[in-house]
Amino acid sequence: MSKFKSQFINIMVERGFYNQCTNENGFDDYLYECEKSGKPAVGYLGSDPTGDSLHVGHIVPLMMMRWFQKCGHKPLTLVGGATARIGDPSGKDKLRPFLTEEVLAENIKGLKKSFGKFLTFGNGANDALMVDNWDWFKDINYLSFLRDIGTYYSVNRMLTMDSVKTRLEREQPMSFLEFNYMLLQGYDFCELYQKYGCRAQIAGSDQWGNITSGTELGRRKYDVELFGFTSPIITDSNGKKMGKSEGNAVWINEEKLPTYDYYQYFRNIGDAEVGKCLRIYTDLPMDEIRRLEALKDQEINEAKKILALEATKICRGEEEARKAQETAISLFEKGAAGGDLPTIEANGNIGVLDAFLQLGFVASKGEARRLIKQNGLKINDKIVSDENYVISTQDMIDGQVKLSQGKKKHGLLKIA
Repeated sequence: MSKFKSQFINIMVERGFYNQCTNENGFDDYLYECEKSGKPAVGYLGSDPTGDSLHVGHIVPLMMMRWFQKCGHKPLTLVGGATARIGDPSGKDKLRPFLTEEVLAENIKGLKKSFGKFLTFGNGANDALMVDNWDWFKDINYLSFLRDIGTYYSVNRMLTMDSVKTRLEREQPMSFLEFNYMLLQGYDFCELYQKYGCRAQIAGSDQWGNITSGTELGRRKYDVELFGFTSPIITDSNGKKMGKSEGNAVWINEEKLPTYDYYQYFRNIGDAEVGKCLRIYTDLPMDEIRRLEALKDQEINEAKKILALEATKICRGEEEARKAQETAISLFEKGAAGGDLPTIEANGNIGVLDAFLQLGFVASKGEARRLIKQNGLKINDKIVSDENYVISTQDMIDGQVKLSQGKKKHGLLKIA
């Protein structure tokens, strides 16, 4: 029998999203009453627009919000147009670089696109809404803020927060600017409560200190209980944080990463991570996930293909996901080069170093030389041993040349 009354928390527990809650029973009661009455609960997920796309590392709380909406509740996505100007010290060793107004505006557009892949935005009762904290911080008076908000915060307490304590323990400098971050995030939570009736913040566990900053401010200043609900940091069997691929972020927006590469990230997940990833990164029902989790040995590859397809469908749409799947089948099961792969064209012969550089698989010719020494580059599945090799029309198969870096990166070269 389920421990919780609310549909949302039960789903979170069953699928492995639940890490910590400020008041488990209170949040469960709040959600249950909302689900019973048909009036949506309101919760928010915040993200500072320091980049123009979210990446796989952001998907866990984003999928939590997706389920929050599926349960009939209303998600708010907060972009920190104000807080991005300061920087969250959580897990950081130094101050963020300052961004121009133009860059911030472009980044906010990119984040809206990322959020829109997982949530339904609109004017309905439980449609998602995007808000920017710059709207309420831009005209705020510093002295008024210190008097009205700063009086509710204890510096002693702030120094015990992980985001501050670990930075000080590492003897990394923390500016007073960054020290203010938790006050601003706490104020955000209370502002969303006053404007939209938002009573929950959903985030990764690294945000716990910032979340409790808001719940405590709500209790002290507004005499309301606000709730914090966090997910664990998802790691692989080696303890490495998921969301990185060969040192590069696995971006959500297609302008930053081809759909094929997104698909391949999930297709190449380790055997031990398949069940965890099916629960978190797909909408598949739990009965189907349990069936796939039970597969062994070579059969686990079938589960990985389903994981890759389902995760990519959510992020890039079914049509693009199917194309990526067909490309993978063409490359790895039929042994052919084709499909939706990154492609470059050359007018005549081209040196192997230039080809891989133009394709974007290496950052420099020096990196290409190092990979050749390590047998890391291939032409038509054959290892490149000569850094001076010139690719010509004689290398073309069916009008193109297949270029590969390692086992996971593949592209095409067409010679006119």
